[in-house]
Amino acid sequence: MSIAYRPATAGDIDGIVTVFLDCWRGSYRAVLPAHLIDAMTDAQAHALWSRVLAEAAPGEVLVAERDADAMADAAAESDAGVVPGVSDTSGATAALGAGAPQIIGVTRFVAGLDGQGAVHSLYVSPLAQGTGIGSHLLRAAGDALVEAGMTTAGLWVFRDNAPSLAFYQRQNWTPTGETRVQAEFGEPELGLARQLTATVISGSAS
Repeated sequence: MSIAYRPATAGDIDGIVTVFLDCWRGSYRAVLPAHLIDAMTDAQAHALWSRVLAEAAPGEVLVAERDADAMADAAAESDAGVVPGVSDTSGATAALGAGAPQIIGVTRFVAGLDGQGAVHSLYVSPLAQGTGIGSHLLRAAGDALVEAGMTTAGLWVFRDNAPSLAFYQRQNWTPTGETRVQAEFGEPELGLARQLTATVISGSAS
């Protein structure tokens, strides 16, 4: 069984939206008010990620892709775990179509003008939790930022999202002491950052 990590294309929109909504409606239900979770409709999520893919520079959105048959086998055999953005499988897609590759993770990042990059999104399907995909995507984003000349990177996490905070801290991201509340969410977020160093990551993992 292998997982491919590659730049996203416009044709990946449906798979990306599925991963995003499975995470949003699963773990985020324990983090954000119910009305915010319920307000994210399929159409809004599709519009959001369509805009992201249209506006992103080449390579700024990466996906993890696994063939559907292997993914179904892994989901049947694995125990429940925790991955960034996921603490349970509530609302997760129950089954994968056979035969076609399946997107199971996505990350979005951007290089800044001041030598500091930013990781804006990291989502992993609840059906792939605990398999190292989130860590691999995060390292791949860091490597791409290093190649773009970045020396540090930052990200934001909802303050009450304890599983994600623990995940990032295991990956050597540390709190900056900064906080923010975005009008669209109305919930406090914590800033995290880390120094960037390149790692060796292959295009696929077995």
